[in-house]
Amino acid sequence: MTEIKAEEIKPGMYIKISKSIKDGDKEKTQHIEGLVIARKHGKEPGATITIRRIMNGIGVEWILPVFSPKIKKIELVRAARVRRAKLYFLRDKSQKQIRAKLKKEIK
Repeated sequence: MTEIKAEEIKPGMYIKISKSIKDGDKEKTQHIEGLVIARKHGKEPGATITIRRIMNGIGVEWILPVFSPKIKKIELVRAARVRRAKLYFLRDKSQKQIRAKLKKEIK
């Protein structure tokens, strides 16, 4: 896994985000891993990304601000070449169909 900058995140990338969360008086690190299906608002301060992952047969999505100070690290797991800016159509597909769609990887 290689560390990437927030500006380099694109749809089709499978990323792992390390984010700090507060649990009472303690601060913990939470890891979120999934496929980027959308990026909104470009490079402005309020830019967000939508990350999707199948967990126990249920699709889970997170909408995270890209430039949040709580995000410690963003790692690229793998990246696929996609032909659309928003991959919302993957919500209706099974995990096997998604792998087939994202077969061509960028090296």
